[in-house]
Amino acid sequence: MPKTLIVGEIQGGSLRESTLELVALARGLGGDVVSVLLGSGIGGTAEELSNKGGGKVLAADHAGLEQYSADGYASVIRQAIEQESPDLILIGNTPSGWDVAPKLAAALDAGIITDVFKIEEAGGDLLFTRRLFNGKFDGQFRVAGTPKIATVQPGAINAYEGSDAGSVEALSAAPESRTKFLELRTAAAGGHDLTKAEIIVSGGRGLGKPENFEAVLKPLVEALGAQMGASRPVVDAGWLPHEYQVGSSGQVVQPKLYIAVGISGAIQHLVGMKNSNFIIAINKDPDAPIFEVADMGAAVDLFELVPALAKAVAAAKG
Repeated sequence: MPKTLIVGEIQGGSLRESTLELVALARGLGGDVVSVLLGSGIGGTAEELSNKGGGKVLAADHAGLEQYSADGYASVIRQAIEQESPDLILIGNTPSGWDVAPKLAAALDAGIITDVFKIEEAGGDLLFTRRLFNGKFDGQFRVAGTPKIATVQPGAINAYEGSDAGSVEALSAAPESRTKFLELRTAAAGGHDLTKAEIIVSGGRGLGKPENFEAVLKPLVEALGAQMGASRPVVDAGWLPHEYQVGSSGQVVQPKLYIAVGISGAIQHLVGMKNSNFIIAINKDPDAPIFEVADMGAAVDLFELVPALAKAVAAAKG
């Protein structure tokens, strides 16, 4: 059983959900679990992680870590690795994870595999599974050497929900960086993070024109208290911004309910939503691939069904 080091992430002052997904994966493998958390004024967040299965949490609390930089973070994470000697290092496949993981791998001369969605023990070794060719195939890999570094696809694993108490230990590490933080630019208020949505209603080219997202789809979104998503062709056409895109080149989601409206179901889209708890597909083409992953489907005219469904939901909610 491997000893696993989790690289935790803080976003907006809170523990990122993907960190608890890494906890679930690490604990599922057995062996010791250690976490490292970086930032400034992070004592409370480190305690939270230690009480949610993160094991011993190494808290690197330093003013120079308040803002992310690849150099600074990699230098501190490397010190945690040298201190703990883990067999496996788990990092979220997030923007900062994409940046810091290969830097660590190069510094440590370690094997790395990215965007995995499953890790299991096989024959005394670890077997990593990731998708290939935009989700057309699943590939299984072994990684040579120790430690092994893996970035894990957000949303691929349910977040750990236990309350196993660990401990917090200060990591006295000053970041070493050749870069200087200048500015943080964020999306406008009300940003569109679909990874946390419990209900998503997504539209595709079957809606015909961008105005129908407002006129046809939005009433159902509002009635359900959902968030709106979209397929790649919709985003490529400029009907909605990229943050609405669900799929291999957009956001990978796992809501309780996913409703696909006018989406045929290209493999790139299916990769991003097929792990939803319950999927409803509405498409007039009964042979559309989306029906292959749907729990419930309606091969009807969406312009008749969706408005009626929105009214029915609104009426049921009073």
